[in-house]
Amino acid sequence: MNLDHVKFIAAAETDGGAPYFRAEFTLPAAATDAALAICGLGFHEIWLNGHRVGDHQLDPIVTEFDRRSRYVIHDVTRYLKSGKNAIGVILGTGWYNCPTADVWNFDHATWRDRVKFALRLTVDAHEVLTTHPECWKVSCAGPIRQDSIREGECYDARREFGPWSEPGFDDSGWEQAILVSPPGGVLEEQTSPPCRVTRTIEPLRLNRLEGGSRVADFGVNLSGWCRIRVRGKAGSRIELRYGERLHPDGSVDKEHIGKFVLSGENQCDRYILRGEGVEEWAPRFTFHGFQYCQIDGDAELVAVTAEFVHTSFAGIGDFSSSDGELNALNRMVQESYRGNFVGIPFDCPHREKNGWTGDTQLACEAGLCNFDAASSLEQWLDTLVDCQRPNGQLPGIAPTSGWGYNWGAGPAWDAALFVIPETIYLYTGSERSYRKHFDAMLRYLDYAWEMTDNDLAAFGLGDWNHVDNSKIAPVELTSSFYLYTCTRLAAKFATRLGRSGDAAELASRAERMRSAINRRYYNGSGSYAHDEMTALGGALYHEVAPESERQQIADRLAELVRANRYKPYFGILGAKAVPRALADYGHIDTAYRLLTQPEYPGWIHWLRQGATTLWGNWHGEASRNHIMFGDVSAWCFRYLGGLTPDEQHPGFAGHVTLRPNPVPELDWFRMYHDTPAGRIALEWSNLDGDFKVKVTVPEGIQYHLEMPEK
Repeated sequence: MNLDHVKFIAAAETDGGAPYFRAEFTLPAAATDAALAICGLGFHEIWLNGHRVGDHQLDPIVTEFDRRSRYVIHDVTRYLKSGKNAIGVILGTGWYNCPTADVWNFDHATWRDRVKFALRLTVDAHEVLTTHPECWKVSCAGPIRQDSIREGECYDARREFGPWSEPGFDDSGWEQAILVSPPGGVLEEQTSPPCRVTRTIEPLRLNRLEGGSRVADFGVNLSGWCRIRVRGKAGSRIELRYGERLHPDGSVDKEHIGKFVLSGENQCDRYILRGEGVEEWAPRFTFHGFQYCQIDGDAELVAVTAEFVHTSFAGIGDFSSSDGELNALNRMVQESYRGNFVGIPFDCPHREKNGWTGDTQLACEAGLCNFDAASSLEQWLDTLVDCQRPNGQLPGIAPTSGWGYNWGAGPAWDAALFVIPETIYLYTGSERSYRKHFDAMLRYLDYAWEMTDNDLAAFGLGDWNHVDNSKIAPVELTSSFYLYTCTRLAAKFATRLGRSGDAAELASRAERMRSAINRRYYNGSGSYAHDEMTALGGALYHEVAPESERQQIADRLAELVRANRYKPYFGILGAKAVPRALADYGHIDTAYRLLTQPEYPGWIHWLRQGATTLWGNWHGEASRNHIMFGDVSAWCFRYLGGLTPDEQHPGFAGHVTLRPNPVPELDWFRMYHDTPAGRIALEWSNLDGDFKVKVTVPEGIQYHLEMPEK
């Protein structure tokens, strides 16, 4: 089922509240098989015969709308009946008609237009209803007076329509819908799991401030919204302000996340009571990042809960150990990954909600270890390629209104186009992304190599959010590391695709860059650049270092880490490269202590400050829900649990190699990961030097267990 040749309709009125559309139709008999396809932009909600259809939230997932929009298909058989039926659709602004000024200019996006939708309903293989304008009535006078992905939602319950989505409702005062231009891109089905409310959270505390405000503390940092139950007079107002920190007086601090929203008030919902007993409400077309919610107003608050909203991919992996703080750290990664994947992968769910490429590529393996996130990442990669300029250049965020091409990108960020397809291939066996986007990869590499000088790349962001930004590894070095890796991966893809000429040319380019990096930055005796941890770790992780020198470089890196008392002296690029490089060359104990030492700066330091999600920088003075330091989870799966993906057996098909490693701090470790063929599980104990391992693999899969050297 698709939306081919289906028209888009909208409301003629554009300065009112959210439009409510309705239509009626008659069925001669009860449906046995009914499906509804809808593309409702920015967001949509569907009602049939007085019942909300499904449990999706914030559909459809944001795209580069003038290149691609997605429709969603629902089985609606159970909502229909013989005789008269009624259907209703509500539209929110979402990202399509963003009314809020922000530093990324989404309010000036090329696709921006009035909200609109196209719909097709088929019943028992017969088309029953589409969006012909003459079939639909619309009103913008309803209760949703304002909605914005950044500001929030304002709902006036006094304006509710009553049974507006049921047959026989009097819509004589409503306007006729009008025909409008489609969004401009191709229409395709949304195959990623939708956003849903996955958890309802009661407040741990509900404090009263001087002046009467209440502040709910939900104990966890999450993405979503609050649901309230209130009582009061008609016209009474409740305001909800969301944040992840508190001011000293106990009020919610929204300012610490920065001034990125330039109009309205960021993260604020408003509800106006109709004055009839206890009223319950939650917003529809916005979401927030928060741990705390401040509730102000002149009505009685009966109850408040938080609803965690994110892409509803299934959990497919987890681990536990004898170290409770390590287990809590992995939960922080999991919560951060969920809270930063609301339709697309985000950098944070409060101040930006942007699909930063660097964050996504750095965390993609952690995501794929823990979640069935491949299809969500694949559809986001389609959006990234839709953002590509004709010369091959990529932005740092996807989608983009045009921001992020000349600042905010560079090879370490653009590597998302290469690293994510390969990681998906290794963990699931899916070739979709590198097959579909190989030509886009070549366009990017042509652009990036044009930007090099003497086979080195000096453009783009570097080791972002270093503990000391004056001491980061040279950007030319880290950008060249990543452009080298991108070029090597493209050569692999070319080989798999049978494009031997491309493979040879790409391999030659990569070798030139590897030689140039070593000529410029390798000092000999295991030292790169100025002995930054990221410089040494990156040379090993990206396999740039001469093979005969690699152990010496790793030993020097381990000395640097120990001399720094196991504290991370790097940013997000080093956070991935350094622990892996240490573990790959025999220093797993040092890597483990680096990841788990409790002082500032460090991951466990965050945990001991009360964090439930990863922070965006080591000091935590900005965002406290980011995912870009999240590779620590994948590190534990790979080096403690021994889960080792193999490009000769993608998706662990037929064979898996397991390389578990004990560390002195752990008595035991257990992990599992659900592959396309079934569950792989490993557990080990290490008591008094007696290292014991138990392995479970699916039927039909052979495994090879590599035990650590004594």
